[in-house]
Amino acid sequence: MKKKYKCEIDCANCAAKVQEAILKIDGVQDASVNFMTQKFKLEADDDCFDEILKEAVRVGKRIEPDFEVEF
Repeated sequence: MKKKYKCEIDCANCAAKVQEAILKIDGVQDASVNFMTQKFKLEADDDCFDEILKEAVRVGKRIEPDFEVEF
């Protein structure tokens, strides 16, 4: 499953770090965090997408506390 979300992130370097960390989560097939467009795209296994999304947001907030995703 692939979904796009509006997100809030403060800088391009933070977006790159968050994206790199999310890509390491089990079940994630692809992910991108774009500072310029303030968009977060996640492609992950269908059967556990919601859990992976929650983990991705948790990981992102650990790296950048201001990382917010609008569901």
